[in-house]
Amino acid sequence: MVSSIHPTAIIEKSVKIGKNVRIGPYCVLTEQVELDDGVELISHVTLAGRTKIGKETKIYPFSSIGHPTQDLKYKGEPSTLTIGAHNIIREYVTIQAGTAGGIMKTEVGDHCLLMASTHVAHDCILGNRVIMANNATLAGHVIVEDHVIIGGLSAIHQFVRIGTHAIIGGMSAVEHDVIPYGAVKGERANLYGLNLIGLKRRGAGREEIETLREAYKNLFSQDFTLAERVQKTAEKFVENPRVMEIIDFIRAESTRSLCVPKDHESL
Repeated sequence: MVSSIHPTAIIEKSVKIGKNVRIGPYCVLTEQVELDDGVELISHVTLAGRTKIGKETKIYPFSSIGHPTQDLKYKGEPSTLTIGAHNIIREYVTIQAGTAGGIMKTEVGDHCLLMASTHVAHDCILGNRVIMANNATLAGHVIVEDHVIIGGLSAIHQFVRIGTHAIIGGMSAVEHDVIPYGAVKGERANLYGLNLIGLKRRGAGREEIETLREAYKNLFSQDFTLAERVQKTAEKFVENPRVMEIIDFIRAESTRSLCVPKDHESL
């Protein structure tokens, strides 16, 4: 099917457009923007920079994608923004490309939902099936793994990592790394348990959830040092892939410390 482009849209000659693309009224596409097959821009969408939009991604009005980052150190370096397939990007979303001070790229995976007024800053990496609720924001250099849910009005600090299947409660300020399957909340967010709903949705059974709970208690008890607790937990649950995913996440290099329970109230 031939692409449909509204006559009021402004599209520079350098822009590449795939098949069956729909570009609505008053959209502006500049520089080296590329739209894969089936992309839909509802109206008033602006796309700029070295930006690629994957198949059948749908972008709603007044979103600003690929424009220069708000990082004052940015000097126009040729960084990129890549957005995967089957995403829904709602009204007033802003997503910005990478910088020379980071990894020179920003990436959003497939099947993500970015609700109205969410912000993805420079050098962020989002996995697949990530949900960001209204007004949730990511500072620069944030890594968000697959199946993460970030509640509305939450803010994620620079360089924070959020592990797979984690959930961030609404109106939380997250300054530390969040373990896979973890649940955090609070004005200065603390870990308060496991994302049990997410685990059940992903098919985890009662026995597996109980195993994760035991591993969680071992990791965040007040006995021994964290390094010792991690080692003991790894030895005990070496055959459990979900537990080892948490262990590997904790052991990975990071510039941020780990988000932990407040006064161990969630153990």
